[in-house]
Amino acid sequence: MEHVKEHFAVVGGGLVGSLWALMAARRGHRVDIFERREDPRNGRALGGRSINLALSDRGWRALEKAGMVDRVREIAMPIQGRLMHAVDGTTTFQPYGRADVPGVLGDGQCIYSVSRAGLNRLLVEAAEEHADVSVHFGHKCTDVDLRSRDAVHLTFEAEGKAIEVEADRVFGTDGAFSAVRDRMMRTDRFDFEQRYLAHGYKEIEMKAKADGGFRMREDALHIWPRGNFMLMALPNPNGTFTCTLFAPYEGHAECFENWDSDEAVQGLFERQFPDVLPLLPNLLEDWNDHPTASLVMVRCEPWHRGERVCLMGDAAHAIVPFYGQGMNSGMEDCTVLDDLLDSAPDWGAALSEYTRLRKPDGDAILELALRNYVEMRDLTGDPRFLLQKKIEARLQRLYPDEWLPLYSQVTFSHTRYHEALAAGKAQDAIMQEVMDRPDIAEVWDSDEVAEAAMARLRALQHA
Repeated sequence: MEHVKEHFAVVGGGLVGSLWALMAARRGHRVDIFERREDPRNGRALGGRSINLALSDRGWRALEKAGMVDRVREIAMPIQGRLMHAVDGTTTFQPYGRADVPGVLGDGQCIYSVSRAGLNRLLVEAAEEHADVSVHFGHKCTDVDLRSRDAVHLTFEAEGKAIEVEADRVFGTDGAFSAVRDRMMRTDRFDFEQRYLAHGYKEIEMKAKADGGFRMREDALHIWPRGNFMLMALPNPNGTFTCTLFAPYEGHAECFENWDSDEAVQGLFERQFPDVLPLLPNLLEDWNDHPTASLVMVRCEPWHRGERVCLMGDAAHAIVPFYGQGMNSGMEDCTVLDDLLDSAPDWGAALSEYTRLRKPDGDAILELALRNYVEMRDLTGDPRFLLQKKIEARLQRLYPDEWLPLYSQVTFSHTRYHEALAAGKAQDAIMQEVMDRPDIAEVWDSDEVAEAAMARLRALQHA
């Protein structure tokens, strides 16, 4: 596409919005970011609704395109695998990938825990440093006029005043309750679906030791699976852990509706999480201070309007956080669109292709995230499931060019999400056949089992 300097309005200054502004400015465009919230650097950041982020290969690739890898490396904690905690205190470690395969930062295959607030601050500050980027906090988008063919007219409310802005292109990166998408919903042939998970979440901080050290293993995602609910914890560079309890709102013996007093909360942790309770002296204080937050899912189509308006990140495809891909998929939106601008003949073609490519992947990662929630809370402590994972890991070691586990396809590759989902379903069908062998516990590491699994995989691929 021929390079012409244009004026972009990015509505939403979160992770995707600030990242896309950087990419757009590096392409030579002038960018204004409009963020509804006040500048978080001017006051105390509100806690309790962040959910630490799991940064993986797709996110790192986008950060590399924006020139941000070195800065983000400073706040990223390598996570080598899951550490499962049983009620009796026994633990089981499940590595994410292969330690002998170089990762994006040279740590082997792993994900990285990053603070949402810390990463957002880095991206916003980098955007502000660019001569062609301006960031406007406290600007609530109240209207997007889509009628003009030559530009997009936006209205913002700031300090009680209406502010009119005109831009050549508008990018809606304003989250699951996007004002830009809301305006697109009032146009012809725009499909929209919103659902809430029946489960919510509550955050609790595990403070560092007096000497600043970690109270638990710092290179693991800690999970306490308890059937229809779970506790998880991710480390932060300052020695703390962000602990998040996911559970039903109501309708179960263990649910937020029933944890309605200090005694009930204390009893919950004594029954279900006795090993972590001594590490959370601030449990009741955080529980009462932090809200119980909901988990919303959004699907829509198309992700663009003509050649001037585009949705990215949660505005287009909000998902639940159980595959660690919400941020990564939003960042991958930026990568895909940036690549298309190099190859498409014009903006109309680029945005149409963007929707065509990304919509099926957005649907797929939502399904993957929902499936992974069931796996994390129900299966990760199950002996049959753990044996299956050992067999899959062995297949990957023996046949690295043919058997790539679903998690690795999603997390450590750039395979499109919908292709990874289809491959994962095929592998799961094969593994169910393998696991149904009456003697599988005795012969799981035999060549016979491995060869039978690979024969089925090859037959499916050539069917």
